[in-house]
Amino acid sequence: MNEQISREKIIVRTSVVGIVVNLMLAAFKAAVGLISNSIAVVLDAVNNLSDALSSIITIIGAKVAGKKPDKKHPLGHGRSEYLSALIVAAIVMYAGITSLVESVKKIINPVEAHYSTVALVIIGVAVITKILLGRYVKAKGEQTGSGALVASGTDALSDAAISAGVLITALIYTIKGISLEAYMGVIISGFIIKAGYEMISDTVSDILGRRADVEVSKKIKEIVAGEPAVLGAYDLFVHNYGPDREYASIHVELPEDMTVDQVDVLTRKLTERVYRETGVVLTGVGVYSRNADSKAENMRIAIEEIVLAHEWALQMHGFYMDEEKKIIRFDVVMSFDISHSEGIKIICDEINEKYPDYNVIIVADIDITD
Repeated sequence: MNEQISREKIIVRTSVVGIVVNLMLAAFKAAVGLISNSIAVVLDAVNNLSDALSSIITIIGAKVAGKKPDKKHPLGHGRSEYLSALIVAAIVMYAGITSLVESVKKIINPVEAHYSTVALVIIGVAVITKILLGRYVKAKGEQTGSGALVASGTDALSDAAISAGVLITALIYTIKGISLEAYMGVIISGFIIKAGYEMISDTVSDILGRRADVEVSKKIKEIVAGEPAVLGAYDLFVHNYGPDREYASIHVELPEDMTVDQVDVLTRKLTERVYRETGVVLTGVGVYSRNADSKAENMRIAIEEIVLAHEWALQMHGFYMDEEKKIIRFDVVMSFDISHSEGIKIICDEINEKYPDYNVIIVADIDITD
């Protein structure tokens, strides 16, 4: 809980810095843009204003996400940060589309701009300020695992490049008398729209549930499979309930002669180790029983060769052969290139041809983690 409070304070403090800096930049740029009659500088000011609003929404999202779990939301409110990130992205997208419309209007009806030395200096200072702000906010976002802060930091660095473009345009006009104002406005709008689209895409992926981080999933499987009694670790599901709030379940293959007491001790140990080393809460450990006799092992190897001969069959696990009931059961992880029902039928037909006396039971698993 103390870590969560500390994280919230860092996010709020960083966002406040972003709000103050962006409001100051927006005010200076707006003044310069209006005085010099520059659409590019005015749009750059609007971009800073949208960044300040984004930071305000990020603070609200962090506050809501930091609320304690309750009866209606027993796993906390962490996912609310994704909603705040989505709102930020929508604001950025709107600012980009509005800027594009205004820039096109200026191309159709051009207006002459006039830059003073003070105006050029202010734009130059804004570029440096945005670079420093972007690096600061992005670093704090990575430190706290805040997607909204990382997005804001990345956006600030993009804004620095945009402001640099505005400065170059102003210098070209001052030195050569060539006006590229409106065209630079279109370029700025394109960057803003692109940033908004990428933010929306990333946030929607988080809300829908994206594939678990490769390093995290591999680390969990490595920890679990590293226990001497575990013969294999499979079916890892990682569920995200906000930044730094991940819950997982996994299946393990164990020798068929293990007692329930031994399994209980093992699963408790695995749960503690996984949380200590990865921060992921292991909410459930399912068990597959593996035969100890050589006949079953030879059958498993032969059937695995049949199954994995298909490109869409990525893995076979949980194999068990019941000689008395003449049942073979196992799971197959299938790619998204084939339907589960079709894949099961193909494999069953091939195994029945080789082992006609056995009833084959196959469960199709989703390719959900690496």
